[in-house]
Parts: sequence; structure tokens; C-alpha cells
Amino acid sequence: MTDTASRTTKRDGKAGTMDTDGMKGTDTITDACGRTGTTPAVGDGTKLMKEAGFGPARSVKTSSAAKRTDYRGIWHHDHWFWPYLKHNKLRLALIFFLGVMTFVCGAGLMFTSGYLISRSARHPYNILMVYVPIVLTRAFGIGRPAFKYVERIKSHDWVLHVVSKLRVQLYDTLSRDAAFLTEHERTGTVLSLLADDLDHLENFYLRTIFPTIVAYVMWLVVTLAMGVFSWVSSLMLFVMLALVLVLIPLVSLTFSDGHYLLEKARQRDEYTQVTESYLGLSDWIITRREGEFANIGVQDFAEVTASKAAQKSFERWRNFAIQMIFGIIAVGLLVGADLTMTSSKSLANFAAAVVLAVFPLVDCFIAVAQAAAEVPLYTDSITHLNDLSERVEARQVEPVPQQKLEGPVESIDFSHVTFSYGPGQPVLLDDFSLHIGCGEKVALLGPSGEGKTTILQLLLGDLQPVSGEISVNGIPVMALQNERPKIFGYLNQQAFLFNTTVGQNVRMGVPQASDDEVWAALRAVQLDDAVHALPGGLDASIEESGQRLSGGQRQRLALARIVLKDNPVVLLDEPTIGLDPITEREVMAQMMQAVGSRTLLWVTHHLQGLEDADNVVFLESGRIAMQGRPADLYESNPRFREMYRLDVGDLVAL
Repeated sequence: MTDTASRTTKRDGKAGTMDTDGMKGTDTITDACGRTGTTPAVGDGTKLMKEAGFGPARSVKTSSAAKRTDYRGIWHHDHWFWPYLKHNKLRLALIFFLGVMTFVCGAGLMFTSGYLISRSARHPYNILMVYVPIVLTRAFGIGRPAFKYVERIKSHDWVLHVVSKLRVQLYDTLSRDAAFLTEHERTGTVLSLLADDLDHLENFYLRTIFPTIVAYVMWLVVTLAMGVFSWVSSLMLFVMLALVLVLIPLVSLTFSDGHYLLEKARQRDEYTQVTESYLGLSDWIITRREGEFANIGVQDFAEVTASKAAQKSFERWRNFAIQMIFGIIAVGLLVGADLTMTSSKSLANFAAAVVLAVFPLVDCFIAVAQAAAEVPLYTDSITHLNDLSERVEARQVEPVPQQKLEGPVESIDFSHVTFSYGPGQPVLLDDFSLHIGCGEKVALLGPSGEGKTTILQLLLGDLQPVSGEISVNGIPVMALQNERPKIFGYLNQQAFLFNTTVGQNVRMGVPQASDDEVWAALRAVQLDDAVHALPGGLDASIEESGQRLSGGQRQRLALARIVLKDNPVVLLDEPTIGLDPITEREVMAQMMQAVGSRTLLWVTHHLQGLEDADNVVFLESGRIAMQGRPADLYESNPRFREMYRLDVGDLVAL
């Protein structure tokens, strides 16, 4: 996560994050003046990325003991997964009952089968003597798969229901910080939350909670059932099963704690590095470093692979130990049955039944050790989600009673606004005041980092000033957040186009718009001919990020959204960045025509198209250095005149 105070710096420094793990050492370099020196080898990407402030830092390994002692605290304060367990107690109780009955039927099937074999071996004089065990064998045989089937349906239905709600909750959480999501959260971190953490929580119930609870219930049932025959055998069985259900899971948890934390941290690092480098793949090719691109995350992958191999080896020995314990239990029951259950013929029928009933329970009890081993993984996922919620919540502002905006937008006022991103951070706006009338077109100019985009974000309500007030028709903008989609149309530097049809991209703000309305919006931005030329017209796919269109066409298509939505206030944040001068002039002319009589606040670094502006505001050091009609400034302000000549040329007509 990056602090909000670093937003401006981050905007200016997103490029150049290409270095990755590779060879160690230093390279000798020669600069343009012929001077030589050393620098870390280009393959030593982790070091370079850390020194430059990019890339994930290595996670610090947390003490296993400290982590374990905090498990209950983490789960107690979780507001993602555990609330669903609390709110569905009856449904979960039914699922646990079905799970217990599955193993009860399995043990009962072996018990009655053992009794039936023993009793039949004594040649009963009448088939009715073994009728009851035959019926019970059939009942348990049918009951085991039936209970298992119903339990699986109910379990997966509940889990999928919960996971779907968790995904909605995650999207809702991310959307609350949507304006600054790419600045606050790394892409790899978000992908890790979506791809790993939610899937882990799906398995949390199926592989940890459910088998553990069922095993502990069966532990009690088996102990009581054995007590019917011998309290000594019952006590011994209780102790032996305690090794399987308590001691070995604790050992397994201790071993896996550090391994899972290491694997999760390395996978998160790998997500971040690979995602970031993939987005800059063209730069890797241009610099002829595609070989290094292929080695991204190799070190992380190797560490994860080694850790998984160590865990697999431990799991094999752990499961072998559990099976040995059950072997000892089986031998002990054989010896005990021989000593205590052979005194009479009727009692001897149960000797084999008691021993055989234990074997189906191996599958029930052996799962607990693996469930305990995966607890750190699930707890880590829960921690990530809760940390995300806390970070987003910390960035939220206090809710303000919302108001309705009656009538048209007559005025927008910035009254003595001062803003910085935090204590000790540079002041971007210092006692800034500006009045914008209905239908007025205002251009915001100034050097990079002077707060031009910040003004738009303050007006939208994404940011709040340290002091001062921003209002629309005299109503604070924070009290108009529910009205915000109706008031503002916003076009940023790189409007995102989705991998869908032209029509659906234009309808983003007005899904119910008809084809005629969409065509009217396209005509307003002079894009209708280009769309007609596409196979399918409005139904033509523009491919990922609008790759099928040119830069100017993408901006015009994004502008068509605003035209279709017909917002009274249009905000443009450098909409022509990256376009050539001719295309820029065409796009700006079309934008001005499309905006029509609506209020326009327009951020730009260029003076191209200022002829149509009613007011030019030049920011410097957080204050207004120049302000007025462009024609008046050209005539009276030498600095503005020189800037205009450098950027556009001599004034033709204003």
C-alpha cells in the first residue's frame, strides 16, 4: 500500500519498474560524458527495484509462536468469514450432523458386518437369528453414501453462497476507494486477494472447520461407544485418539506456520512482479531484455517449490505416524477383545466387530492434522481482507447528510480552499478561491504537481480540503454525493474502454439508452462514420482497452459517454494527452462542440483550444498566478503571451 501523501509523486514515477531478480553483482557503465562507474547488475532486479522504490519488499517472517497465540484474536475480530458462521448456526449444525452420521454409518457398517460374519460362522439354526444384523448392514450401507451425498450438497451450497457474498463484499470494499485504488493498492495485491485469499476461505470450511468439528464429535461418540464394552479400553482409546486429534495437529501447525507464511509472501511478491512487468512488456522488448523478463519471479518460485517439497515430506511422515497409531489401536483392540470378549459365545460375536469399526474412522481423524496445518494459510487470508477493510475505512470521510440538488447548476464555488495530502506534506492548494458560473468554460493550467487534477478530485468529493469549502449552488459537494452521477461527467487522461461492443461502452452511464441516442452521441463527437465503418456498427467489439481504435477515437468514444449522459457539469483532465497537435485540435474542437452550453472545467498543460475558454486559471505554488479571458491575458500579460506563442504560435483570433 502507498500512503495518500505520495499520490503526486507516484503519478510522476510509474515508469521504469522493469528490474527483476536475476544475476548478482555489478555492471560497469559509461555515461554520455565518457565517465565510468559501477551499478548493480541489471539482473539484480530486486535490489534495483527496492532502491528505486518499486517492487515488493521481502516479507518479514513473523514468529510462529506469536502468530499462533493471536489466531483466536484474529478470528474473533474478523468481519469477513466468521460472521457467516455465526449467522448460520442451525444450518451448519445440520451439516455437521450429516457429516457425523456419515462416519457413524461407516463405522456401523463395519461393526454389523463383523458381527454378522462372526455370528454366521457359528451356523445359526435359523436365518432369523441374523436377520437384524442383515437389516442393519443394509441400512448402514445405504445410509453412509446417502448422508455423504446430502452433506456434500448442503456444504458446497453454503460455501458457494458465502464465497459469492465475500466477492461482492470485496468489490464493494474496493469500490469505496476506486478513485485512488491503483495508487493505494498494488495490482498484484488485488489479484492475490481475488485469486488466492477468497479461494482459500472457500476451502477453510471444507478442509478445516468441517472435518475438525466432525472428528471431535466422533471422538466423543467412539469413546462413549467403547465404554459400553470396557471403560479401560475406552480410556485407552481416548488417549490414543488424543495423539491424533491434539498432539499431531499441534506439531503440524508448528511446522507449517512459517512455511505457509513464506509461501504466501513469495507468491504475493511474484504476483506483483509478474503483473507489473507484463504491463510493461513492450519496454522489455524495446530494451532487448526479454530474457530477463522470462526469469521474473524465478527466485520466489524456487523458494515456494522448496517449501512445498518440505511440507509434502513432512505430511508423508505425519500420515505414516497417524496410521501407525491406528495400527497400534487395532492391535490393542485385538488383544483386548481376546482377553475380555471370549468368555462367552454371545460376547465373542462382538470381538471382530469392535476392531473392524475402527478402520472407517481413519479417514475422519487423519484429516484433522492437515486441517491444522492449513490454519496459517487461512488466517493469513483473513488478515489480508481485514487489513484491506481497515485501510479503506481509514481513508473514508465522515458521512454527511445528503441533500437534493434542485434545479440547474447555477454556480460552483471554491472558497478559500487549502489542501495537502497529510501533516508535513507540501501544500498543493493555498487559500484557493474560484467562482464558476452556469455554462462557463474554465481552463486550469500550470506546471505538473500544482494541484490541477486535485481540484477536480475535490470538486467530485474524492478528496476533502484541509480548510475552506467547495459548493454547488451553495450546497457543499460532500452533501451531494448521492447526486454526483447526475451532476458530473468526468473524462480523465486515459479513459478506460472495456472489451465489449461500441454501444455498450457508450452506454456505461446510461444502460437503457436506445441505439438512436447512442448514434446521436457518436455524431456529436464526429465518430459515427468510423463506427459505421466497423463490421457490426454498434455491435462491433473494440477489443481490450480499445486497441481497435486510434488514440483520438478512444478519447472521442469516452467523450460520447458524457454526451449521452448529458451531465450539467463536465470535467476534463488532460483529455488530449499523447495526441499529435492536429488530432489534438480536432478532438478539442469536437469536445467543445459536444459540451455545448454545459459548464466545463478543463485541466490541460497545453494552450491548444483556449480560444473557446471563458476563463483561464494559471496555478503556481498553490495559488492563482494568472486569471482572465484568454484574449485579455494575451493582450495584457507578457508571460501568458510568451507561453501561448511557445505552445501554439502567434495568436490568430481570440
